[in-house]
Amino acid sequence: MIKIQNYINGEFISSDDNLDDINPATGEIIASIPNSNSKDVDLAVQAADNARESWSSLSINERAQWLGKIADSLESRSEAIASLESLDTGKPISLARAVDASRSVTNFRFFGEFAKDYTQEKFEMDDATNHVILKPVGIAGLITPWNLPLYLLSWKIAPAIVMGNTVIAKPSELTPLTANLLAEVIHEIGLPKGVVNIMHGLGSDAGQAIVEHPKINLISFTGGTATGKKVAETAAPMFKKLSLELGGKNATLILDDADIEAVIPGVARAGFLNQGQVCLCGSRVFVSKKIWGDFVPKFVNYVKNMKIGDPSSDDSELGALVSFAHRDKVESYIHLAQREGGEILCGGKSPDLDSPYDKGAFLEPTIVSGLSHLSRTATEEIFGPVVTIHSFESDEEAIEMANCTDYGLAGSVWTGNLERGMRVAEKMETGMVWVNTWLHRDLRVPFGGIKNSGVGREGGRWSLGFFSEAINICVKDL
Repeated sequence: MIKIQNYINGEFISSDDNLDDINPATGEIIASIPNSNSKDVDLAVQAADNARESWSSLSINERAQWLGKIADSLESRSEAIASLESLDTGKPISLARAVDASRSVTNFRFFGEFAKDYTQEKFEMDDATNHVILKPVGIAGLITPWNLPLYLLSWKIAPAIVMGNTVIAKPSELTPLTANLLAEVIHEIGLPKGVVNIMHGLGSDAGQAIVEHPKINLISFTGGTATGKKVAETAAPMFKKLSLELGGKNATLILDDADIEAVIPGVARAGFLNQGQVCLCGSRVFVSKKIWGDFVPKFVNYVKNMKIGDPSSDDSELGALVSFAHRDKVESYIHLAQREGGEILCGGKSPDLDSPYDKGAFLEPTIVSGLSHLSRTATEEIFGPVVTIHSFESDEEAIEMANCTDYGLAGSVWTGNLERGMRVAEKMETGMVWVNTWLHRDLRVPFGGIKNSGVGREGGRWSLGFFSEAINICVKDL
């Protein structure tokens, strides 16, 4: 069993109070992690505070070089990252290689290079010059979820430290293994003590202590909307800088001119990647009535043939859900869908797998038809391998149905006419829309949602702006 420790002030620190980390694919205990409390957070904050002045005094180029060292070291451990993510989350190893391991390296490398290219802005007046400089905010509290553990942790740590902040990071207690690997990398390359501190534990204890600590100046949180509200309730009255990337109930719109055979793999990927445990997943599929009879049976057949099983196998397309409690939650929505009059077109139950995976938190990919687009199943975030499918008459009706939820994170439009796709995309009430693709990410563009899907934007210059304070200095000759 792996023993995870907190990483504070350049040292690994054990705890007398620990939590179990469980492999959701088998139900086996694979690690123990510290159940950190406010005293542990105080130690980390002290370390981060002590490191602030020396770290922020470095140039952006000097800090970017450290990001490059982290990226190089992570890249040399790509297979270890993928294996740990698969073990910890239950996701297929192929997905962990392609997304988690690869993009974690990319995040550090991208923000290092992007920050180096930052040019200080100047605004000339007739008699003066305004110099806009970016200063560090101070100590950043970073709280990340369990679905893309290292990917999302690197997404926050990289821009935070390259802009001169020191950080207290708390990964999910369900998936701590790669955060521990990152701590090992940071330790081995000799990153100055206190710049990055990694705390483990429950959100209600360690997470809350981070959010409410008076010396932590900024909170970046990715997670569920309900938890995000609690974070905001604590942080906002303390006037902390706040970024909240929250839940989604994203719409996938398939217009009548779409090439059915071509779009089905993309629609299935949008619905079921990582067992549907991606905040960007298209869990509501809207199909034009003109192609409904052709699309639905082909889509169902495609999903039925997706291979679910051993996450460590290269053949598996779908793995386990992150925990048994989460599987129970997802199953409760399948039961709700049936009570609401929905028809299960495929899935809806646990697969028949060989030992030890017969004891894992697996669930077949599920398609539900026959529900109102206003039903609870079709409007509440499930965050699992469940999609609802609905028909529409016109583009206008599709847009109206897509916009009917309290969420507004992402969406996709599938069409044979790009101009038409753009027109529809522009009318969707969501922070991000893809046309004829999904999860096609450019790290330079803004990432975030509207309505109950969050506050603020990260990515590219938006991340640099969030993790800094813009200061104007107006200079006039006497």
